[in-house]
Amino acid sequence: MLIRILLVLSYIVWCCRFLIAPWKYFQLNANYFNEHRHLFSKLDMDLLIPEKWRLTQFVDQGAGQRHKQPEHYPVFLKPEWGQNSQGVCRIDSLQALQEHRKQRTANGPRYLIQAAAKAKREFEIFYIPSAKSNQSTAIISVTETCNNSDDEMPVNGIYNQNTYYQSCMSLLSTEQIQKIEAMFASIGPFKIARYCARADSLEALLEEQFFIIEINVYVPMPLILLTPDMSFKAQLKFVFSSMKQLALVTKDIPASQAVKSVFFQKLQCARLLKSITKKELS
Repeated sequence: MLIRILLVLSYIVWCCRFLIAPWKYFQLNANYFNEHRHLFSKLDMDLLIPEKWRLTQFVDQGAGQRHKQPEHYPVFLKPEWGQNSQGVCRIDSLQALQEHRKQRTANGPRYLIQAAAKAKREFEIFYIPSAKSNQSTAIISVTETCNNSDDEMPVNGIYNQNTYYQSCMSLLSTEQIQKIEAMFASIGPFKIARYCARADSLEALLEEQFFIIEINVYVPMPLILLTPDMSFKAQLKFVFSSMKQLALVTKDIPASQAVKSVFFQKLQCARLLKSITKKELS
């Protein structure tokens, strides 16, 4: 919680320093906000991913024969939009899928079915581009998401007590970091983003043998800040430098970009998802 507060306060301070309205943050990736669906749709993000890195994903329409069903299990069931793995669950059989469908309410979120990535390890790539050039990245971090349970395909997240994070930055050369930067920055000219990819190793990631399971472009947390080996001084340095860059990127938003009501619509979606998740867990 302290880290999140520091991120927000630091961003506001830098915005004031550069004479930028802090609430413009919500326009950073507004070009990708689906106003019809009132969210940053996982389906829209999915279309931006090159086929070689893309998992099979489709809307779960229900149990009827005319609707598409998973060909293999396990699969992951997730709301069309969500954060911190809220509402996401692994489905191991048709029976489990049907049980989940019975629990849904008419006004609940639309659910997607995503094929499971078979790779063993999970990596998070956080980045903020340079305000001076669309071809370079100012802030990038590579963090491995680990799990100390026996589950081979867990639903990881900050609320999963078995989830923990390890920085990969010391294991990568400058050239390797630049390669990772180029691969993920090519997916979309986002102003801030965090990608979640599954690969068998860092070497496999560098060799483009991975699948992307999530792209977060709304309020992505730089997970490197949650690694236990990062000192508080190093955390502060990362917070201040990254939020300075984000403020500069915010300043660079063109005046011609259409303003969208992202914050209030996302707030409504978040409240709905939270209430639905509580009902499903009770």
